[in-house]
Amino acid sequence: MDPVALVREYLLLGLGFDRLEEGFVDAFTGDQALRRQVENAPPPDPRLLARRAAELRDEVAGSGLPAERAAFLDVHLRALECSARKFAGEQIGFVDEVQAYFDVRIEPGSEDEYRAAHRAMDEVLAGDTARPLAERLQAHRAADEIPPERLPECVEAFSSALRDRVRAEYALPETERVEYEVVGDKPWSGFNYYLGDYRSKVAINSDLKQHMANLPHLIAHESYPGHHTEHCRKEAGLVGAGQAEQTLFLVNTPQCLMAEGLADHALGSIVGWSGAGGTPMGAGWGPWAQEIYADLGLRFDGERAERLANASASLLGVRQDAALLLHDRGRSQDDVAAFLQRWTLSTPERARQTLRFLSDPLWRAYISTYVEGYRLLGSWLDRGADAAGRSELFRRLLDEPLIPSALR
Repeated sequence: MDPVALVREYLLLGLGFDRLEEGFVDAFTGDQALRRQVENAPPPDPRLLARRAAELRDEVAGSGLPAERAAFLDVHLRALECSARKFAGEQIGFVDEVQAYFDVRIEPGSEDEYRAAHRAMDEVLAGDTARPLAERLQAHRAADEIPPERLPECVEAFSSALRDRVRAEYALPETERVEYEVVGDKPWSGFNYYLGDYRSKVAINSDLKQHMANLPHLIAHESYPGHHTEHCRKEAGLVGAGQAEQTLFLVNTPQCLMAEGLADHALGSIVGWSGAGGTPMGAGWGPWAQEIYADLGLRFDGERAERLANASASLLGVRQDAALLLHDRGRSQDDVAAFLQRWTLSTPERARQTLRFLSDPLWRAYISTYVEGYRLLGSWLDRGADAAGRSELFRRLLDEPLIPSALR
């Protein structure tokens, strides 16, 4: 099969999954005639989708595509084959499912590391040590909440500040833009809907209280230089160069792990270092965010927030461990909620919100994109010898069709 025909069949296959589960196609900016063709056809049989994915994988090797594009299609077709088998009712072990989707092999984290993180957080939140750490953390978070009526202006302030930095560091089309909206009743805290033509709509979940320490990360993750920036640069570069497979972004594929890992390193990539001469931009994101909040008349201890974030970094794997308990070891939802409360030091409501995400049929494995994506891409970015080297590696993540196994 020639490369153009192969990519077309891949797009038709991927679009078909949205007929099985709405939302499986996260974004499609390609030939809308293909979408209409799929929408006008009868709902597909998932067993036939699995078979077609396997057939197309066999076609990749002899397609004549460059090695990087062939590897991209191969791992994404493997992911789609697994999804189709799941939709058909086939029982697949959770660890194997995650590996097929995201090109990584997961294993449980270390409770010793979680205890060490709690000790480090205890030092940052020293004060009324007679109160349990969880209570002190929840009090700290309550004081850190953004008043709901101030959220839109805070979002705009950070979006504008980050956009300016990104446009100076990583060129973006003049017409790009992001619109923000507040929504409710969602299993996530924020979501980027990429609309094509360098436009995104970012939804922020009102069910979860937004905190001053988290908002800079959320805007960087969803917009600048995270998901929106990556979509724009890949549309301008890869799609513009004829790589039509990049017009389709699908849930539960290696694309997601790469995108979430990139987005979780987004704030540090643009505030923590500079690609222009390797000169660091200030002490870190905390003091930088403190200045922006001060301009808005809001008090925020940026240094303390950054210290707390660093102290809690080793808790990254807790939510993936919770998914393993739920889906791999058959633990009850009550047990998993208690596990989340214990190690993330969260409220029962927050633990249940996390459990809702982990239990969603479409999103149940997705937590691994954040955990393993952050680790893998962080290790890869650390190969940069200096700020300029790290910035160039981040640029490659924005611009190239990389997959997890290629980074390893």
